[in-house]
Amino acid sequence: MSIYSGAPHFLVAVDNIIFGFDGEKLKILLVHRHIEPEKGKWSLMGGFIGQNERPDTAALRVVRELTGISDIYMEHFEVFGEPQRDPIERTISIAYFTLIDINKYQHQINHAYSAAWFPLADAPQLIFDHDEMVKSALQKLRYKAALHPVLFELLPEKFTIPQITILYEEVYGIQLDKRNFARKLLSLELLIKLNEKEKESSKKGAFYYRLNEKNYKEKFGAMTKFIPFPYV
Repeated sequence: MSIYSGAPHFLVAVDNIIFGFDGEKLKILLVHRHIEPEKGKWSLMGGFIGQNERPDTAALRVVRELTGISDIYMEHFEVFGEPQRDPIERTISIAYFTLIDINKYQHQINHAYSAAWFPLADAPQLIFDHDEMVKSALQKLRYKAALHPVLFELLPEKFTIPQITILYEEVYGIQLDKRNFARKLLSLELLIKLNEKEKESSKKGAFYYRLNEKNYKEKFGAMTKFIPFPYV
């Protein structure tokens, strides 16, 4: 006789908030749900954890099935377990957020899921409590971005100061003093300037940079100086 015979049993799933940045907009990758309930509506990418699968492994599998990639930044941020969150059966969801460079991976999406990128500000209403998950994931991302170089996971290996500025404005939903932001950012020696320019945006062009990861780790928390406290 099992010692757990009197314990309740329920399902455990993973849901993944997949963020991307196309150089202009912070976006989220959504799929059409292919089963009832809420079949055909927009949903986060998720699935149930296998019998012999760790939650992190399941979350990574979900992203790989959708995008074809596994070398990604992914982080668990919350557990959602309201008893009535799934109308069919009691289901607890372990939520993760993932950061992807859209321009690098957009051609590897598995179209079997009818996936599409949406600007975060214009995303459609999602099933169940998925809108709450997205809101919570964004809050966690804002906090992390003030202390760690996680937003650089959304950028290509080389990028411009205007691209970084737009990315921070998108994530925090604010307007930055662009010249002041660039001056402070460069003063921290977080970036390495490259001897080439991006000339599609203007005739003069903007120099490319790459992240100096060593300096960023030594200046932990430096970005908090750039973002007003209420937004972090």
